[in-house]
Amino acid sequence: MTRTLATGAQVRFTGPTDRAAVICANGGQSGEVEGTWSASLEWLVGALAPRFPGLGFAEVRYRVKSWRRLDWCVEDAVAAVRQAAAPRTLLLGFSMGGAVAIGAAAEPTVEGVLGLAPWIPDRLPLETLRGRRLDVLHGSLDRWLPGIPGVSPASSRAGFERARALGIPGDYTLIPGGLHGFAVRAHRGRPFPLPRARRWAELVAAEVSRFQQAGGAPAAARPAP
Repeated sequence: MTRTLATGAQVRFTGPTDRAAVICANGGQSGEVEGTWSASLEWLVGALAPRFPGLGFAEVRYRVKSWRRLDWCVEDAVAAVRQAAAPRTLLLGFSMGGAVAIGAAAEPTVEGVLGLAPWIPDRLPLETLRGRRLDVLHGSLDRWLPGIPGVSPASSRAGFERARALGIPGDYTLIPGGLHGFAVRAHRGRPFPLPRARRWAELVAAEVSRFQQAGGAPAAARPAP
């Protein structure tokens, strides 16, 4: 189910949000272009939703997917949190979405941020994470190359350590052989998994399960198909 938010962005829901929700924030770029659905997040939600039938997933499509409009992207993510209206929320941010998720973390229902190859620039304030967790997963082979987007693990590690210095709890996990992202658009627009995608999904599922169990959910994640 896709809904248009008050900001003009869109959000796509999979599963119920009456108990808890995972809000997924996409990456971006320098140029100010119209938002798109993320192949990586679409593939990830497709892999995880059947394992967590009592949990809602929401993918955010920004108005403009650019770090030059980071404040707009944060507004879009906040609007998605409010639209989901879940009593408990986990923010999952991929690439630039890591900064977006951190920016939106002050929402009262947010309990933590899970960054997937997150962009956490030095200038980004981290005070919004107080009272919450920050967990990071990052591919060991991720890096920026001319014409190829990427975020170095050293960069996300520096942001993670800044958060730790503020007393923010969490874990940092490096994925050997992991790239920047875990799926691309393939034939007919369907997401096609990249190498190590299943490992990404396993680790994200473990973090989502921890979030779910922290709220007293009795059921563990179903095994992967």
